[in-house]
Amino acid sequence: MGFIRQQEEKLALRLLTWHYQRINIALPDDAELESKASKLVDDAHRIARERGKNVMTIMKELVEDLKKK
Repeated sequence: MGFIRQQEEKLALRLLTWHYQRINIALPDDAELESKASKLVDDAHRIARERGKNVMTIMKELVEDLKKK
């Protein structure tokens, strides 16, 4: 895994942690949280390829979608 990918996953992990804390939901275990962060980054990259957008913008949009669930 490349350096940029690792940084994206760390950021996604922080965003998910913030999201769970903000809505007062117990954090899942570390493995599950890391899995969700990795999936979030994968989804952001896939959407970026399809739409030609910035990955960071898409990750923020995906977290916003998670807030609605």
